Amino acid sequence: MPVLTFEKRSGGRRTSASFTPSNLVVAGWTGTDEKGLQHHIEELAALGVPPPSSVPVFYRNAVSNVMQVDRLQVLGPDTSGEVEPVVLAMDDGLWLTVGSDHTDRKAEAMGIALSKQLCAKVVGSATWRLDDVAGRWESLIVRAHATIDGKRVLYQEGTLKSLRHPADLIARYSGGKGLAPGTVMMGGTMSAIGGIRPATRFEMELEDPATGDRIAHAYDIEVLPVVS
Repeated sequence: MPVLTFEKRSGGRRTSASFTPSNLVVAGWTGTDEKGLQHHIEELAALGVPPPSSVPVFYRNAVSNVMQVDRLQVLGPDTSGEVEPVVLAMDDGLWLTVGSDHTDRKAEAMGIALSKQLCAKVVGSATWRLDDVAGRWESLIVRAHATIDGKRVLYQEGTLKSLRHPADLIARYSGGKGLAPGTVMMGGTMSAIGGIRPATRFEMELEDPATGDRIAHAYDIEVLPVVS
């Protein structure tokens, strides 16, 4: 199992902690904006991806996919990142960080679950206690910049008002039982500005306008050749 290290930020205090995840859940189609959700469905349909079986839907991935890296190796040129809020069920409760649901877009046309399993899920190294920010969830901002064709561009940006609250997702996934300790739940994403496309670098951040605090992480993408 991977061992992750986080800086926990709560009540003005910052402490370090290690976390060994045992379960990875990738929530999809979590948008609250019906028009935005439909746009994302159509965005993927243009790539040959079939619509989801339910909204929201919970994909299971191998927990070994969760990584804290600054360089990600992928097979072939058809992958891309997605900035997402990420809930971590630690022994002392729920914590929030930022992550990227990196996905193989070519494989996505064959099956979304498969495409997500084929790529690592990169997460940040700082966390906020979820209870500290849950009441202002809708004002939190996620943002991603991508380096595409040598240019750094704004790739995704919006408030979490457009995504389902973690309490809703957790209740739906667990049947009201809550997340078991060791669970990592990725909370879904929003449309890409200018459409989904590959990049050589992906920068992501989660911002709390009320405090000015940010959780940020970035990673370079190394494309490995596809050999027949």
